[in-house]
Amino acid sequence: MNNADLSILLVDDHAVVRAGYRHLLETQGGFKQVREAENAQEAYAACQKDLPALVICDISMPEPVGLNLVQRVLGRWPEVKFLMFTMHNSIELARACMDAGAKGYVTKSSRPEVLLRAIGEVLAGRTFMSADLSRLMALSRLRDNRGGLDELSSREFEVLCLLVAGQSAEQIGELLFLSAKTIHNIHYQIKKKLQVSSDIELTKLAIAWGLTTPLV
Repeated sequence: MNNADLSILLVDDHAVVRAGYRHLLETQGGFKQVREAENAQEAYAACQKDLPALVICDISMPEPVGLNLVQRVLGRWPEVKFLMFTMHNSIELARACMDAGAKGYVTKSSRPEVLLRAIGEVLAGRTFMSADLSRLMALSRLRDNRGGLDELSSREFEVLCLLVAGQSAEQIGELLFLSAKTIHNIHYQIKKKLQVSSDIELTKLAIAWGLTTPLV
């Protein structure tokens, strides 16, 4: 289905924030059916009137909070997809949202292209988590056996996950809106920070860390 045919509901209690993201979705995402709600009550009423394909929802809103909205909407309309878009860089909160049924979790510090990519992944039925959160989750799993992973920036971690998923520098560049040369440079910095000399060693580390599938 074409993006123009998909209905999206933006739920955030700040009008300026909603307007900014709506403009992004319409101009760069090609979405033409974008509606807004400033709280959970309005969002639920909007779903009753015209069910959206995707709800992009903040968590910190007047009661009931966004997490309760996820549970309430999915309890009645399980086909709706939720993408949480929040300022909270919290592993525990991200896990709670995913456990409640959300398919994506993106922090508001993420770049605009990350939000657009998250929307595409969630609409396609896949899960998505921004690199800053997936990196923290990986580190929490590793505990004392980090092997230099905590030296990587969120961008480097994002590229690492895509590399071990089998993406080429050209493909990663297209996803991240960067040149293949820049990706090659980041690839080099990753190996340098992790103190590995080859992609084989890099892959072995990724397998040991459980990063053999993309966490971005």
